Amino acid sequence: MQLLVPNLLSHFHFFQKLPPLSRPYSSLLESDDDKPQDHYFTVSYLINSLGFSPKLALSLSKTHKLRLKSPERPDSVIRLLKHYGFSDTQIPEIVKKQPSLLLCNAEKILAPKLQFLGSIGLSATTIAEVINYNQRILAQSLERSLKPCYDIIKSVPIPDDMVAVFFKNSRRAMGVKLLSNLPPNISVLREIQVPESAILFCVTYHPLVLAPNTSKLRESVNKIINIGILPSSFTFIKALQVVSQMDESKWAQKKEFYKKCGWTEEDFLFAFRKNPLFMSLSEKKSSSKMEFLVNEMGWRSADVAEYPDILTHSLEKSIIPRCSVIRVLQYKGLIKKGKLSLSTMLINSKKRFHDRFVSKYQERAPELLSIIQGKMSLAELGLGFEERGGVKQL
Repeated sequence: MQLLVPNLLSHFHFFQKLPPLSRPYSSLLESDDDKPQDHYFTVSYLINSLGFSPKLALSLSKTHKLRLKSPERPDSVIRLLKHYGFSDTQIPEIVKKQPSLLLCNAEKILAPKLQFLGSIGLSATTIAEVINYNQRILAQSLERSLKPCYDIIKSVPIPDDMVAVFFKNSRRAMGVKLLSNLPPNISVLREIQVPESAILFCVTYHPLVLAPNTSKLRESVNKIINIGILPSSFTFIKALQVVSQMDESKWAQKKEFYKKCGWTEEDFLFAFRKNPLFMSLSEKKSSSKMEFLVNEMGWRSADVAEYPDILTHSLEKSIIPRCSVIRVLQYKGLIKKGKLSLSTMLINSKKRFHDRFVSKYQERAPELLSIIQGKMSLAELGLGFEERGGVKQL
């Protein structure tokens, strides 16, 4: 593809059009170790060509040590992306996450990579979606990374319509060394009769799970089977996500943490068999959820172990708003206390919970909509709630 190169006259007009930066940002430029003029063009270009705020433009320039000497290269990069169907919204987002792209030679470095993605069957729209999601693809070597990695995943094999999904989710796995273990590790999973659909899910969405050497993977597989999770269940892949990324000391540390929260050995194993992903949470996040559910809501620690999915929900966006809705309904006598299980309250889909506990009582408790949306807390209702541990209680 022929890329237009701005001539010297267009450079002159570009500099003429640059507006002066406001004094707060000009002073920040002057306080930098570099000369102010080293930043001025870069910041002005980001503002004028990509619509960034002065604050964001300055931050990108300083944090990423981005230095644009002229509009030639960044202009050619932007033109190339637009040619491949990237929208005016997507391009600034991509640059924000990978500013160094503006320094690339569009015709020699970027164009061949985009052409390669098109050659393997990705449409222009799909290429734009993939790069918008995973900007690091354009930073990878075409010959040493993109092409060899594609060859590896096609040898698995992976259906053509899932290639784009793989590239979207391969931000940390785009390396020949990492992916070289995929074929032998997939053979291990097939030996123990893990369903092909589960293997495909793992390859496309969580390729790093299959990156360890084969002996390490076999250890993880045996550990999961000994816990009592069948390879034929989809839970097996979830367990593999956790176990393959966690050494024995970390496993023991996490296990001890949940025992301190009140779980027995059987509670822990039961929870892991139901949803292993709770083990991937930080202790800080798990602790705040356990404290709220046990100390503030009054459930037993073993109740949480019975429904470990709850721990994977957001405390602020899901658990507290839902519990607050239930508390208001109980306070007003619209539902009875002690009649609802944790699963009913917290694991139901968003729509099902809304239909059952918000829409159904909207006329008698209009504040429920604001509560479930996080716009109102129990403290603002004035319904006689007491303060305990920072959360309003009945």
